[in-house]
Amino acid sequence: MCTKWAEKELATLEEMAEMYTPEQIVFRLKRRGYNRTVSAVKNKLYSLGYSIRPTLDNYSCSEIAKNLCLHPTTIIYWIKQGWLKAKKRSVSCYQVKSRDLKRFFKNPPKSMQKRIAAIDPQVVRYLVG
Repeated sequence: MCTKWAEKELATLEEMAEMYTPEQIVFRLKRRGYNRTVSAVKNKLYSLGYSIRPTLDNYSCSEIAKNLCLHPTTIIYWIKQGWLKAKKRSVSCYQVKSRDLKRFFKNPPKSMQKRIAAIDPQVVRYLVG
C-alpha cells in the first residue's frame, strides 16, 4: 500500500537528494517521523529526476561500465593496468573515487585517448561531478 508523500517530507527529500545515499535519507526521514523504505526513496528520487547516487560517492566497476556502455571487465582491465586508481573491496569488486575517475578522463593513456574522446561528455560530467 502506498502512502502519499507529505509536502515537508518531499522538501526534506529534495534537500538531501544530492548529498546522501537513499539509505542515509531513509534514516534521516525516520528521525523526522516519516517511515519510508529504501526502494520507496529510490523510486521517488528517480521520479523527481534526481540520481540515486550522491555526487561525492564512490563507483563500482559495473556502475562506471553501465554509464559508459562498456563491459565491467574493461574497467577492471584499466585498474589492473594501473591507468585507473581503485580500492579493492572484495575478491572481484573495486571502488573508484570520482576524483580518480576525473584524473583518468583528463589524462588517459595514449592508447586510450581516442576511445575516451569518443565518450559522451555529458556522461563523463555525470560521473565526475
